[in-house]
Amino acid sequence: MQQKLTLQAKLQQKLILTPSLQQAIKLLPMSTLELADMLQQEITENPLLEEELERERADAASVSAEAAAPEGTSASEVGSETQAADESAKTEPEPEKSDDSLSEIDYESFFSDYLDEGYRPRTPYEVPELPPIENTLSTTASLADHLEWQLRMTSMDEKSREIGEAIIGNIDEHGYLQATVEELREMGEYSAEDVEAALAVVQAFDPVGVGARDLKECLLLQLSQLDLGETPIKAMVADHLDHLQNHRFNEIAKAMKLPLDEVIHHCEIIRRLDPQPGSKFTTERSHYVTPDVYVVKVDGKYEIVLNEDRLPQLRISSVYRRMLENKSDDNQETREYVKDKLRSALWLIKSVDQRQKTIYKVANSIVRQQQEFLDNGLEHLRPLVLRDVAIDIGMHESTVSRVVSNKYIHTPQGVCEMKYFFHSGIASVGGDHVSSVTIKRRIRKIVEDENPKKPLSDSKIVKILEDEGLVLARRTIAKYREELRIPPSNQRKNLYSSPFAS
Repeated sequence: MQQKLTLQAKLQQKLILTPSLQQAIKLLPMSTLELADMLQQEITENPLLEEELERERADAASVSAEAAAPEGTSASEVGSETQAADESAKTEPEPEKSDDSLSEIDYESFFSDYLDEGYRPRTPYEVPELPPIENTLSTTASLADHLEWQLRMTSMDEKSREIGEAIIGNIDEHGYLQATVEELREMGEYSAEDVEAALAVVQAFDPVGVGARDLKECLLLQLSQLDLGETPIKAMVADHLDHLQNHRFNEIAKAMKLPLDEVIHHCEIIRRLDPQPGSKFTTERSHYVTPDVYVVKVDGKYEIVLNEDRLPQLRISSVYRRMLENKSDDNQETREYVKDKLRSALWLIKSVDQRQKTIYKVANSIVRQQQEFLDNGLEHLRPLVLRDVAIDIGMHESTVSRVVSNKYIHTPQGVCEMKYFFHSGIASVGGDHVSSVTIKRRIRKIVEDENPKKPLSDSKIVKILEDEGLVLARRTIAKYREELRIPPSNQRKNLYSSPFAS
């Protein structure tokens, strides 16, 4: 049986993510700093992209104004004359376009805002002061550096020094040894006695308690340094650490046959020990947040200002544009390369501008719907979901989700993430919807004001909120309490009665 091959035309609609659309989607979730780095990389890779400096723009504007204006002519007259010249130029017949010109894609009309001037960032009204330069240049010694320095100051033989370096290399940021004696032995085929001897030397270093293998050993090392090694305090740590952690002081007093007041006195000393001796040497630095959007109140109205201070101002290189316009150049491969780079540069400029406009629309919608919060604080934060903003600006929810990702907004109430404004709400008795963030803050306030001798249960918190017009289930209160990291009422009672409580 023979099959007959035929050609058949078929018309169908299909959603396709073009490279330019993929690029635009990729730009949306980027923060301002990430976008600035990406644009600098594009400037490096694409020869048709240039960064225009503010000085060059100001000098060019002043020179052109002086050259165009005769003596005694005002700036407004220059502008009107320029406009008239442009209109007269439009009436002149256009030269014929060859097949190898930019007319195959109408760049001039589609990107008329970008070909000459390029993308111009807008500077916010107030840019927060950056941290001092010494904060970015100075470094602090890590725990490992501190221990290795002490090891070098110790008179040890070469073998013991190698074991000491292996021990220090296995101490975590909190000061605890994460390797066993057997694992340390296998690192250099050392004996157990040599490892224990080197470990004893490291455990005598500063900070006191470093090199311990667990919390009990850490506290015992600190007690030994305080000459409390043969006291009831040591016995409490060595034999009753579980009771100490759970504040069972009556059971400790009964087991050790000591008065409760004496047990509490000993606990006060244990309370002053450091369970994480290495944490003070942490090398983690504070991370400064650079807002992507500023909300500024001007004449009683909130204005949206995008933070574009670090974004480079892009323009198309005039040298390569003239290369395309030069019809005498017969190198087709070079022309195709330049045209491809031109197309890529134009789409990038268009995508960046579209990204900024989208962020502005989303931020403006958030500000309009959360104006009560901006005026009066967290208690007036209203429930908001992505769909509300998407409908308001006429875009898809996924676009709004990408916009608010990794973005920070500076408001009169402080700097917060843009997605902070999106959360569910709970209907009150009066019919209004109250934000879940506001409810969590109210729960925290109720717990802070409770009687330490009689902590409030979740059911009693439900009753208090119900009297305020908020009807919530007990499991909802329990969920919010856990998210706030507030322990249950029975555990709070033990904490209040504990000598460890501040």
